[in-house]
Amino acid sequence: MREFTVPPMAAAPQVGGLADTVFDHAEDDPHRIALGRKDAEGRWHDVSAATFRDEVLALAKGLIAHGIRFGDRVALMSRTRYEWTLFDFALWTVGAQSVPVYPTSSADQVLWMLHDAEVAAVMVEHEDHAMTIGSVIDRLPNLHRLWQLDADAVTELVEAGALIDDEVVHRHRRAVTPDSVATVIYTSGTTGRPKGCVITHASFMFEADTMVGRWHPVFLSKPGEEAATLLFLPLAHVFGRMVEIAALRGRVKLGHQPELSAKALMPDLVTFRPTFILAVPYIFEKVFNGARRKAEAEGRLGAFDKAVDVAVKYAEALEERAFGTGPGPSAGLRMQHQFFDKVVYRKVREAMGGRVRHAMSGGSGMDRQLGLFFAGAGVAVYEGYGLTETTAAATANPPERTRYGTVGQPIPGSAVHIARDGEIWVHGANVFSGYLGDPKATDSVLHDGWLATGDLGALDEDGYLTITGRKKEILVTSGGKSVAPTGLEERVRAHPLVAQCIVVGNDRPYIAALVTVDQEAVEHWLAMQGRTPMRAADLVRDPDLEMEVRRAVVAANTAVSQAESIRTFRILAHQFTEEHGLLTPSLKLKRKAIETAYAAEVDALYR
Repeated sequence: MREFTVPPMAAAPQVGGLADTVFDHAEDDPHRIALGRKDAEGRWHDVSAATFRDEVLALAKGLIAHGIRFGDRVALMSRTRYEWTLFDFALWTVGAQSVPVYPTSSADQVLWMLHDAEVAAVMVEHEDHAMTIGSVIDRLPNLHRLWQLDADAVTELVEAGALIDDEVVHRHRRAVTPDSVATVIYTSGTTGRPKGCVITHASFMFEADTMVGRWHPVFLSKPGEEAATLLFLPLAHVFGRMVEIAALRGRVKLGHQPELSAKALMPDLVTFRPTFILAVPYIFEKVFNGARRKAEAEGRLGAFDKAVDVAVKYAEALEERAFGTGPGPSAGLRMQHQFFDKVVYRKVREAMGGRVRHAMSGGSGMDRQLGLFFAGAGVAVYEGYGLTETTAAATANPPERTRYGTVGQPIPGSAVHIARDGEIWVHGANVFSGYLGDPKATDSVLHDGWLATGDLGALDEDGYLTITGRKKEILVTSGGKSVAPTGLEERVRAHPLVAQCIVVGNDRPYIAALVTVDQEAVEHWLAMQGRTPMRAADLVRDPDLEMEVRRAVVAANTAVSQAESIRTFRILAHQFTEEHGLLTPSLKLKRKAIETAYAAEVDALYR
């Protein structure tokens, strides 16, 4: 199939902007709990719709008092926290445009984005961010204000706006229309300089309302239970912003967690107790691998692996029934599943707070077996695909007919087309309006309303999309063989000891790989063997670890031809990190940067 279209279900917004949600909901149901906010001691406090409305209004007054006007751009440089959402909606209330900046951005990156967007003011989280801005401020002539959250910026602004009349703010808010620009989000920049994606209020409203309406089992909880989600994705990323907006428009209690790490996240999942989460595959991998390691340490690995097998078979049987190719789980399988639900699956769900029954995954591909396991364990994970340019999700698996291992069908009101060279093209109201100040780059990706994504994929007979690679990342060996690295890398990463894998081989005689290991998993693996912890430099030469990684590589190679297979690999002592410029903030590999940083190791693979 070359093209698939899904009819719309959410009407295109005709009036208003994103901030209207805050004021309308406070008017309709002022006492409803809209957000959860964690204090310095780690306790969660409820924030009602009316309270949040009052805070947004007070901050909006302060922004006006500090000279922020309709159409001004204001940068937000912070981790995911309550105040970011507060600033977002206050800015939209006065008709300003937010410009998200990743908190780990370098001074050069900050300079480029703030200069390109001509920002009038910046909100930063702490002093380190303020110093980053300060180091380049002399080259930012349009920047007039700098606020620091940890220096009580919100109080400062609220006090400044105390004498501003409410009606002044509402005049600004009523001037916002759906085609007004809501935000300029800069791409992660895996190659080249980041480009500013201009996204309107209409695109965000369409995207959020479509997701809430079509995926209502995710966003709406069961009767008598409060729907809630904990947002831990970076709010500088379009996926995180979509979650923020969809939760508020869908009347879902929203909490914030500033660190995208399992160690920091898991305790907050337990205390906040979300009913669903939106995450990247890394989180689900961490939950699964943590549960497996715990079972092995307690001498129950055999039972755990049996439970995994039952969960996968159970989910596969349900999948077959949904597509009319099977009767569903047998009586014996149902009995096994019921048993393991009490002794294994319940504990997996408890690790995520105990109430999670649905999840959405994006950002990178999820292994089919992992998705089946979670579905069989009682947490349905709907995998999707999208870009900043598509205002987050362009496709997603429908709740009633999930096809694991794919990224689903186009969201309602959009279409996917596969070009002759295999490139994925997307059309819909969620497609961005262009790159800020760069018509040439805009024209290179927008063709009569169709967005050329740069990704490669295929549609099956039911319109489900499978991502096969990225055009710019295709490797061509010196023998002329074209190889898509992503699938190989994901299969190697499926091994519990492997953290990351990058496949190399462009203009080389064969395909090879650099591999990093999961330190926590390796420590557990050594302990289970009765071995003492090892220094990283010694670990990478350990023959037993090499054998484990070789098993992962051999397993990955079974899915490709000999010419596409990984011939050799090298284990690295340290993981690729964002801090060293080797990962994007959304955890994607920066291939050129990695190959440059490890040029000697890559060359050694071909000696």
